[in-house]
Amino acid sequence: MQRDLYIDFAKGIATLSIIFIHTVFWSGQFYVPTEMRVLSLLIDVPLFYALSGITSGNNVEKTLYRLLKLQITYMIFVTFLFFLDYLFKVFGLHFFGIDEMKSFYSTFGSKYVPQNISDIPQWQNLGNWYLHSYTNADTFPVVMGSFWYLKVYFIMTVFGVLILKFFPKHVHWFIGICLALILLFHFFPHYYPSGQVGYIVVYLGVFLVANTLKGKKIPTKTIPFIYAGIAILLIGMFWNYGNDIFYRMNKQKFPPKIPYVIWSLFSLATLFVLYNRLKIRKDNFINYIGRNAIFYYFAQGMSSSLIYFIVVPLQERMQWGVLLIFIFAVNIILAILLAEFLKKIDELGWKVLEFLKQKTAQI
Repeated sequence: MQRDLYIDFAKGIATLSIIFIHTVFWSGQFYVPTEMRVLSLLIDVPLFYALSGITSGNNVEKTLYRLLKLQITYMIFVTFLFFLDYLFKVFGLHFFGIDEMKSFYSTFGSKYVPQNISDIPQWQNLGNWYLHSYTNADTFPVVMGSFWYLKVYFIMTVFGVLILKFFPKHVHWFIGICLALILLFHFFPHYYPSGQVGYIVVYLGVFLVANTLKGKKIPTKTIPFIYAGIAILLIGMFWNYGNDIFYRMNKQKFPPKIPYVIWSLFSLATLFVLYNRLKIRKDNFINYIGRNAIFYYFAQGMSSSLIYFIVVPLQERMQWGVLLIFIFAVNIILAILLAEFLKKIDELGWKVLEFLKQKTAQI
């Protein structure tokens, strides 16, 4: 079957959007206006969950195998990250000393300064990362700040494929259950569960809605009504919460609550409207990013950490809009270079595993 280049293109756009979000929300806290930071959330992670729903089927074995490969790739990456972080600390302590290292880490903001900087490997951190307990990677704080998405993706995908496999005729019921729970948590916030249950409820609903649209094309006559409905919801949101909800949108994202869900509807609707309508006939670099989205997701965590050291000396010297364009461009370039490097690390990791497999088979 011919590959749908629109899916790759949409993933590429979503990936670039994540790089932009992490540009304005992490190092951007020093110079980017709040309005721009909130507007960046218009195109956000819900697109990835929707794209996963469009491309997923009901083959449990195939899905679990794909998730296992993703878990191994993730473990290869965090192993590399662990030793890179450790070597940086050893080098820094040896050549600069503890005070200079604390000054270095303070560049990220006071809450990212490690309490104890040691040249002894903190192996428990690597174990926690393997198990998706995202203790901070001191030298690359944005990496672990990004990984909440991955844990939710694993759990949501398992639930999603099980529903598609065993309840294919009742998917709409599960969408209704997700919507009912979202409303329950909204009107009775004391029932909102801790942890990431709320994330699963919202994004599983997005996944299932997207899956019901798989292979379909939204009728042209319906499109104005879709956007009119979203506009009414946005007006109702501001009327109910007041204009200050705009400035609190990021807090509505963790965990996702109704204002953030409404805020995300524009990009989700646009994704579905263009699906099977916008034809990408030639491959391009955005498609390439989309096909390698996981490596770019890993890479942007590292690149979005590194740009701190450019932002800090330049924030007082450049107008914020010019600085943002420059830093975003640098972040993309760094992410591209790091993603290609991480692909090589991943290939090496798989070769090592294959080598160990062959050796142990001979024992």
